[in-house]
Amino acid sequence: MDDRAAARLKMLAAALLFSTGGAAIKACSFTGWQVAGLRSGIAAVTLLVLVPAARRRWTRGQALVGLAYAATLILYVLANKLTTAANAIFLQSTAPLYMLLLSPLWLKEAVRRHDLFFMLALGVGMGLFFAGSEPARSTATNPLLGNILAAISAVTWALTVAGLRWIARTEGAEGGTPAGTAAGATVLGNLFVFVACLPLMFPMGEAGVVDWALVTYLGVFQIGLAYVFMTGGMRRIPALEGALLLLVEPVLNTVWAWLFHDEVPGFWARIGALLILAATAVHALRSERRTLPTAVP
Repeated sequence: MDDRAAARLKMLAAALLFSTGGAAIKACSFTGWQVAGLRSGIAAVTLLVLVPAARRRWTRGQALVGLAYAATLILYVLANKLTTAANAIFLQSTAPLYMLLLSPLWLKEAVRRHDLFFMLALGVGMGLFFAGSEPARSTATNPLLGNILAAISAVTWALTVAGLRWIARTEGAEGGTPAGTAAGATVLGNLFVFVACLPLMFPMGEAGVVDWALVTYLGVFQIGLAYVFMTGGMRRIPALEGALLLLVEPVLNTVWAWLFHDEVPGFWARIGALLILAATAVHALRSERRTLPTAVP
């Protein structure tokens, strides 16, 4: 198998592992705070073992980005406990909307005309998740609050991505390679989650073997190994191809929740999800086309 094909498989494996988060979080009888804390504690150890770059000296910039990432991790878990898995992941997928708002202010990157149409499509897609009132169910006990938390997680995820680009520019020599910078921020973010959730994790109640197996899986595979696959794949394929392959995640996330929990998003949520997927794919394709050289040297 050539390097490009292997990289594609790694990206698909990462998307597959990421996509299992919603169903696994819902299947675990731990509270949202307990799942978030235990998952991230295990993930931090896993990343320190699997990613040597994560063990380099951490910087202040990585710590700041780690705080935004920690907020994202907690909000995502809490949102999954309160609303449908589809709503949680697709609302978080509106993060590029806030990235486009942050880029000119923080990163001094210009916003192009087609970016404005993308922002409009994401905004409409996000609004559709709040258009109808979904009934509460055993796997989504408070859909409105869960939707709000998921929407906030899109903001914190945008801050995380923008922050990684910022420290890659400002702390290149101190933070090491971009991959090392991201790995350090990822480990710190998971450690922050564990510390923040620790006071709310006790008492553990009557958690069984299945619950501990699920949080271990979430930490080792759904975060740790998925991160290793993703970073390994992104080094060998264009950014556009990687972004499109990762679009498998929200789709499969919805499928697993349906198969294991009989959880089906509402009509307006399904329309919003399709709009977000289509807008993201089209925007990625147009952005790549604009960056291609007009003539071959």
